[in-house]
Order: sequence, then structure tokens, then C-alpha cells
Amino acid sequence: MIVVTGGAGFIGSAVVWKLNTQGFDDIVIVDSLEVSEKWKNLVNRRFVDYLDKDDFLELVLDDEVPFEVEAIVHMGACSSTTERDADYLIENNYHYTARLAEWAVEKNIHFIYASSAATYGDGSAGFSDDDGVSAELRPINMYGYSKQLFDQWVLRKRLEEKTVGIKFFNVFGPNEYHKGEMRSVIHKSFGQIRETGKVRLFKSHRPDFRDGEQKRDFIYVKDCAEVIWWFLENRDVAGIFNLGTGRARTWNDLTRAVFAAMGIEPRIEYIEMPESIRQQYQYFTEAKMDKLLSAGCSVPTSSLENAVSDYVVNYLEKDERYL
Repeated sequence: MIVVTGGAGFIGSAVVWKLNTQGFDDIVIVDSLEVSEKWKNLVNRRFVDYLDKDDFLELVLDDEVPFEVEAIVHMGACSSTTERDADYLIENNYHYTARLAEWAVEKNIHFIYASSAATYGDGSAGFSDDDGVSAELRPINMYGYSKQLFDQWVLRKRLEEKTVGIKFFNVFGPNEYHKGEMRSVIHKSFGQIRETGKVRLFKSHRPDFRDGEQKRDFIYVKDCAEVIWWFLENRDVAGIFNLGTGRARTWNDLTRAVFAAMGIEPRIEYIEMPESIRQQYQYFTEAKMDKLLSAGCSVPTSSLENAVSDYVVNYLEKDERYL
């Protein structure tokens, strides 16, 4: 049995999609659905059972999980970079993960968890996933700090050789529709273009970046699912790894790709960035991918243009929202 926590969420449901495409449906979904629309990500998927995240943790802590677990893909977390409740983030993203990891390691269960590029903060310390520089990172939002806390816990407990951590960069694609303001700019841009014929991007507030030329490492959610499948197949590989394309692209590149996929001439308007996020804004991210490649992972990543085209043409334009 493979347990996918956050299995109704964005990346988690994409992992379930990948497992299903491989003919694997011996899956238990762990999540917290409440009144969200996340349940729609599960409609097309095959799995054995669904458990609430608190109920699953209780079973783990009591050592009463009623099925044999081969692997845990722990994608469950609060992923909002604007969440201000620090106690909630530490409990949900750090303590919960630590309890699962301890149980998994004790039971020799393959444990793969989601870290984040938000751990790199403003990027001044670089984007190397080398364990030796991890302690030097200074996240600039509480979400990133909660992820950094767990990465440091793994290293402190010397579990980097027994678990897999994945520092996701800017992920986009199908199944993100429930995320509200945390949806990708691709999804937001598609809606803006349909409604107004143009896209609004934040102006730059740094002299070394022109408007719209801020850069991120954008990666397609399908490619992320492929890499996680690779880790499931290669249990001997462990460590904390970056997951991006290794090539930073601008917001202008991104939105032009959306316009191109829709067959519309680009019209971009630059607006003021809210002061509330200016001090937490990342102007540049780019994953250093040497460590993952050295581990033997040769899963190719899609170009930005091809990934955006697939997302727009095969999902957004067809209102086929779900993998």
C-alpha cells in the first residue's frame, strides 16, 4: 500500500494520477477535505480508501495502522506563502511531518516528503541543495521557515540517508484550481485574458529587474509526478533534492507562452506590487539540479512553452480541469 498525504491536493493528486497510469491503485489517500473543492481532484482517480489526516496520525502514533504500508508520499501541508499563523504552520508542516517520518523510518517504510524552494528565502545564499549549506538558508516567510525547520530536523537526526525530501520550485498545472490566490500565474492569466484580453503583472521594485523580468524556475506538475515515481522505483536513493527545471524564466516569458497557446497577441499591463508582500517577494529562483542528476534521475522536464501549451490547450480551454 502507498499512502499519499495531501492526496486530494495539487501535487498529491498528480502523484495519484501517475500511480494510476502505472496500473497502481493500492493507494490510501490522507487529507483534510472539509468544505474545499479538493475532492474534485479525486473523482477520476482510483484508490482503496480515504482517511482524514488527524485520524491517520492517531493510527500512526498508536501504531495501529490497519494495513501494510510500502511507502508514504507526504505532500500534505499548508502551502500558503502568506499564512500568518505560525503555530499552525509549525504544527501542521513540521511536527506532523516529523511524527510520520519517525514512524516510517522505524518501520522501514519508504518516506518521501515535500520541502520547498521557499527555504531559500531571497536567494542571497544561492539555490544549492547541498546539505552543508542548508543551515545558512534564511526563509523570508513563515511557510518557508516551517519547511526549513523540518529539513534541519532531518539533517540533525541524520535521516537524510533514510528519507527523500523534495524542494519544489514554482509548480503549475492541472488540479490546482482549488488553491484560490495560490493558483499559478498561468491559471490566473488564462482567466484574465478571457475576461479582458490582457494580463496584469507586478511591477519590479528593484532597479536590477525590469517590470515583468523577475525570474522563477517554473516546473510542470506532471514532471514532478514523474520524478516522484522515479523515487518510488529507486528506493536506494535518499537525500534532500531540488526539483525544478534548472532554468529560470521571466514572468513575461510565462504570460507570453499563455497568449501563444491561446492564439492571442500579448497585452501585458504592469501594476504596483502590494506593500504587504514586497519584503517577502523572490525576484529570482533557479534550482541547482546537479545533485538529483548525480543520483541517477534522468527524468526530462518539459520546456516552459510546451508545458504551458499542454495545460492551456488540453485542460483550461477544454474545461477539462482534472488529471
